[in-house]
Amino acid sequence: MEGYNIQLGWDNEAEVWIATSDEIPGLILEDESADRLIQRVILAAPELIELNSMERRQDIYFHCDRCERVALA
Repeated sequence: MEGYNIQLGWDNEAEVWIATSDEIPGLILEDESADRLIQRVILAAPELIELNSMERRQDIYFHCDRCERVALA
């Protein structure tokens, strides 16, 4: 993939979505809504890429994972 990979994960304890990337140093954001978090990443990623003097790629790929245990009555 010719783009940046962003991982979105759900934190059960804090009840927020967290966005991180091994490819964009400093990218750590959280929000209660996955959709709002994606929009925040779209705004923050280009700034962090520029601040880190990184090669600018064309795309951002979001990878989402949520695993939750629910006890059935």
